[in-house]
Amino acid sequence: MRITIEIDETTLEHCQAITGESKKSPAVAKAVEEFVKRKLAAEFGSKIMESHFDYPETSEELSALDR
Repeated sequence: MRITIEIDETTLEHCQAITGESKKSPAVAKAVEEFVKRKLAAEFGSKIMESHFDYPETSEELSALDR
């Protein structure tokens, strides 16, 4: 999907350097994807810590899957 966004040049340069992408669009796409993954992981971790996650399997069932 194509969109138009405004990002200051310094932030965009940092984004390219951090992601290792030389082109702007792939750098922004990679940064947004990573941001979303980290946010979802943090929310999942919070749910686990607050006991709001109902595990579908028991510990023994999960261990059996690893074998």
